[in-house]
Amino acid sequence: MIKNFTWTIPNVLSLYRLIMFPIIFYALWVDLEEVFAMLICINLITDILDGWIARRFNQATEVGARLDSMADMGTYLLSFAGVFYFKADLIQDHIVALYPFFGLFALCHILPLIRFKRLPNFHLYSWKIGGYIQGIWFASLFFIEFWPTYYYFMVIWGILAFSEHLIIQFLIPQAASNLKGLYWVVKDLKAKKQVAN
Repeated sequence: MIKNFTWTIPNVLSLYRLIMFPIIFYALWVDLEEVFAMLICINLITDILDGWIARRFNQATEVGARLDSMADMGTYLLSFAGVFYFKADLIQDHIVALYPFFGLFALCHILPLIRFKRLPNFHLYSWKIGGYIQGIWFASLFFIEFWPTYYYFMVIWGILAFSEHLIIQFLIPQAASNLKGLYWVVKDLKAKKQVAN
């Protein structure tokens, strides 16, 4: 079991998402499109719930933040793998927009491994909002239709959120969890600098 793991509801929900990865991957592997889409949507809902419960009932922990980040990344990768596998024909004319999107997403996870020797778990407001935007896009793509305007809105928001994430990575001196955003990081760094002087 993960070191310092506690059986809180947010941690259990994050653990559930991790446990579901092989099942979701199997649904993708054997072409069970509806099952795949439903399981991804359940993962997205539990992601919303675990964050809300952790904040509302003061159950946020370092272990929980790491679990949530691992579960987020897995859900993210599986959901877009499903998009490319099941819905490639719908997005093929718009695929170029995803190149910078995925390039920045990859950098957001590779650079912390190099610099801090661990995956990031900032949980920025921009990423949380981006997660909602992407979740709505995923659900609409699989259960309603493809909306190009909303797709580009999702991509642009993602690029901006990933850029904020990368800037913060270069500003902070050590790994950190549960940061709000660039404004708060800069404010905190200035306050620490004034105290040091």
